[in-house]
Amino acid sequence: MTHATHRTDHLPTLRPFRATDAAAVARLVTEGVRGHWTYTPEHFRESPAGTRPTRLVAEQDGVVVATARLAPFGEGVPDALRLDMAGDAASFTPLLLAHLAAIPAGFRRVLGVTREDFTEQMTFFAAAGFRNAWQSWGAHLDLTTFDPAPFEGLQERLFLAGYEPERLNPDAPEADWDALYALHQTGVRDQPRNPTTMPDPLTRDGLRDVIRREEAAFVTRWRGQIVALTRLTPRGTEVDSEQEFPLPC
Repeated sequence: MTHATHRTDHLPTLRPFRATDAAAVARLVTEGVRGHWTYTPEHFRESPAGTRPTRLVAEQDGVVVATARLAPFGEGVPDALRLDMAGDAASFTPLLLAHLAAIPAGFRRVLGVTREDFTEQMTFFAAAGFRNAWQSWGAHLDLTTFDPAPFEGLQERLFLAGYEPERLNPDAPEADWDALYALHQTGVRDQPRNPTTMPDPLTRDGLRDVIRREEAAFVTRWRGQIVALTRLTPRGTEVDSEQEFPLPC
C-alpha cells in the first residue's frame, strides 16, 4: 500500500485585515492598479467589532502578500457584492473561497471590477468563470503636451461676459456649499452611467468633507453665482477629474 502526502506549509495564512496591515495593503492595491491611483494607509480601516470582515489578507512567512475585499456593491446593484483583489494571484482563489464561506444573506451575485491591463485580476476572473457584465471607458489628457493657447480667446470672451473661474476656498460661506451641492445633484442625475461608474452617494456635508480632505474644487461664477464645478483629486504625478458640471442655459 502506498501513502500520498500533501504539503500545506506553502499555503498562505488567511485572516481578517488589521490596522497594522494598512501600509502593506496600500502598497499592494497601488501596485495592482499599476499606480494609476495612489492609495495610502489611511484609505483602509478594520471592520467594526462584531461585524463580518469585509477585507481579508493572505500572509506568507509573516508578510502580507495579497488582499481581497468583498462588500456591498452599492445602490446601483443592491443584490450584489463587489470583489476587489490585489497582490499575489496564487492567493486569489483561497481568499475568494474564504469570503464566500461567510457571505451575508440577501446577496445573489459577486461582481469584480478591473481593467483590461490588470493582468492578474483579468486572468483570475476568466479562470473563475466571471463574465463581462458592464464596461466603461476613461479619458486621459497628457498635460505635459497640452497647449492652452487655442482657448485663450474663449476665456477672454467669457470673462467679458461676466464668468470668472476660481478655486473654491475650503472656508467658503454656507451659501456657496449649498449652491455647490445643488449643482452636484443636478450633474449626478444627468450623468450617463452604469453600475461600474456609479458615484458614491454624497450628502451635502459629505461633499464638503471630501473636497476639504482630499480634493481641489474649481468653480465658475457668473455675476457671483456658482454655475459650473469641477473636482480634481491629486494622485502622485496625475490628477483625477471627478466631475465637470455646468448649469443648463
